[in-house]
Amino acid sequence: MAAPNGLARIETHGKKKHENGVCHDDSAAPVRAQTIDELHSLQRKRSAPTTPIKDGAASAFAAALSEEERHRQQMQSISASLASLTRETGPKVVKGDPARKGEAAAKGAPATPHAHHQHHHPAAPTIAVSDSSLKFTHVLYNLSPAELYEQAIKYEKGSFITSTGALATLSGAKTGRSPRDKRVVKDEAAAQELWWGKGSPNIEMDEHTFLTNRERAVDYLNSLDKVFVNDQFLNWDPENRIKVRIISARAYHSLFMHNMCIRPTDEELESFGAPDFTIYNAGQFPCNRYTHYMTSSTSVDINLARREMVILGTQYAGEMKKGLFGVMHYLMPRRGILSLHSGCNMGKDGDVALFFGLSGTGKTTLSTDHNRLLIGDDEHCWSDNGVSNIEGGCYAKCIDLSREKEPDIWNAIKFGTVLENVVFDEHTREVDYADKSVTENTRAAYPIEYIPNAKIPCVGPHPKNVILLACDAFGVLPPVSKLNLAQTMYHFISGYTALVAGTEDGIKEPQATFSACFGAAFIMLHPTKYAAMLAEKMQKYGATGWLVNTGWSGGRYGVGKRIRLPYTRKIIDAIHSGELLTANYKKTEVFGLEIPTEIDGVPSEILDPINTWTDKAAYKETLLRLAGLFKKNFEVFASSKIGDDSSLTDEILAAGPSF
Repeated sequence: MAAPNGLARIETHGKKKHENGVCHDDSAAPVRAQTIDELHSLQRKRSAPTTPIKDGAASAFAAALSEEERHRQQMQSISASLASLTRETGPKVVKGDPARKGEAAAKGAPATPHAHHQHHHPAAPTIAVSDSSLKFTHVLYNLSPAELYEQAIKYEKGSFITSTGALATLSGAKTGRSPRDKRVVKDEAAAQELWWGKGSPNIEMDEHTFLTNRERAVDYLNSLDKVFVNDQFLNWDPENRIKVRIISARAYHSLFMHNMCIRPTDEELESFGAPDFTIYNAGQFPCNRYTHYMTSSTSVDINLARREMVILGTQYAGEMKKGLFGVMHYLMPRRGILSLHSGCNMGKDGDVALFFGLSGTGKTTLSTDHNRLLIGDDEHCWSDNGVSNIEGGCYAKCIDLSREKEPDIWNAIKFGTVLENVVFDEHTREVDYADKSVTENTRAAYPIEYIPNAKIPCVGPHPKNVILLACDAFGVLPPVSKLNLAQTMYHFISGYTALVAGTEDGIKEPQATFSACFGAAFIMLHPTKYAAMLAEKMQKYGATGWLVNTGWSGGRYGVGKRIRLPYTRKIIDAIHSGELLTANYKKTEVFGLEIPTEIDGVPSEILDPINTWTDKAAYKETLLRLAGLFKKNFEVFASSKIGDDSSLTDEILAAGPSF
């Protein structure tokens, strides 16, 4: 039948088919939405409830009430965390993104799996009348990486997805930690317990100043339309884990801590309750320079009595990671648990090794071994249960990163990973890891599960070997030495490595660097406290100490050569296998170190450093110079009592160089 214009009429009813029975009409029923917002709301379905629903209508109704009650208690807990100390209650808080309120209303349900926009169920409002008490603060609670990507890209300038799927971010003016701006409240208890004075990282502040900065941070966070809240754990040992709450203003910070802390299951979140420690990250807002103890616009403050940390004036995410590490250095020893700045891996037979070392010593490289399981790369605890990783992720340096040198780190930089301050191609988004335009301290933060041979859960038995790494640019320490207990304590307290000072134009003298316990910037107690605990655990569980030089041989930097990495790996393999326990040894002069006479796969002549120096007089002179630097550094610890009696102290002092 023809249409009035002479063209064939289009049939819109009935099902015309080809001879083979295929229908021409591929239309579908119209969508069940009246607006575009409602259509968008249909795109996301709610997460399944984590609490099993019992059989029967009454049980289902009880489960719903239970969920509502849990939500109310959770909001009350977060409101209490954000409470000003000058008011009776905390702010009005409600879950969800304020930008999605319209979508939620269109669907008649929460806008995201985590969002609850029923404004008639906020936590109790503040009694004191103020502008902030008249508004809601929206809480973005434990968002997923995908949700945090959306928040960062939409609202945070400088956030991009790289070609491998990682989230590239900028940390602002500060691209590293600010140790001179770190403060610890020195109350009566802290004055007695913590390490203060020369060499200590702890710079004091009083309680009033802390509360002033806390109020400034809380007021800033409450002035925002939304804040990010992470409830997570520290320490994979379930008997000794710590509940932490991180309140921040940036999706970047929330994703960073999502990766670096241990991620709770939905069931664990339901019973999370009040946190053991809280971080208020108001890093986009400066501190008040007129406040007592403030020396810049940045302040990172810890109050151990209140179990709180306040960050003002720096957006560098590493402040949160290392701040919590410092807190663990205080909390864990109080439980008889040793906190350690170390890498840790485990062999197929369950043999565990700890790796201590400052930057540039090869700690990450040597603890990452494809023949062994990685328990962790940086922070650990040693308890009566064995070793456990404190963290749930890795924070790797990215400068000059390549697939060939560090394949595990390279492959871990994918969706979910935070890339800090890297430079990338504006079109392809491919990262140039050699580019230092923003900073040399470029970093990647990713969950430890991104490492293929990570041991999950990140726990292991008691260590068999404690390996102290030193990159000796003076070229006089042996490639490997077997240490007795006193020597292990001496070198653990010393925390030695050597860096090369100077410019690209010429070679300068090596510069000795000492960092007590291989992490002086993070410890809270006196170094001898940790040394005594390490000695006790090594004795109790039969661990052996080793000093491994990954630095120079045949002369100092500029004269000799760096010890080849394959040789160092052979040495580490010989430690793991037990080969070095039965080797023949001889003692060196001055430092009195026991060195093996041969190791399979390592040239015997390099095992005694004097053999590699053509100028023997220069070797002796350099050896004595380094010994003098050790002695001078140890003077501050010489009067400290280590352990329950003075005998261990005397043995440790005698274990140092003699000349």
